[in-house]
Amino acid sequence: MPFFYIYILKSLEKKFVTYVGYTKNLKNRLKLHNDGKGAKFTRGRKWKLIYKEKFKNKRNAMSREYYIKKNRRLRNSIIKRHS
Repeated sequence: MPFFYIYILKSLEKKFVTYVGYTKNLKNRLKLHNDGKGAKFTRGRKWKLIYKEKFKNKRNAMSREYYIKKNRRLRNSIIKRHS
């Protein structure tokens, strides 16, 4: 049974930005982001994985990703704890 992951990336720049996404293959997805082949927003930056959660199905992963993206307070607290 494949698992799905939600993840938060942090850019390696001095003035960092973060990105939240979901995937089935976390290692490959991070490589794509760092190779400039991930989401349009992530191109041109180098990224570090700072947080992940594991889910049994795609629907739950997508739902959690959406929740974290929309809840800035939660996202910031996760970033503070895991950076």
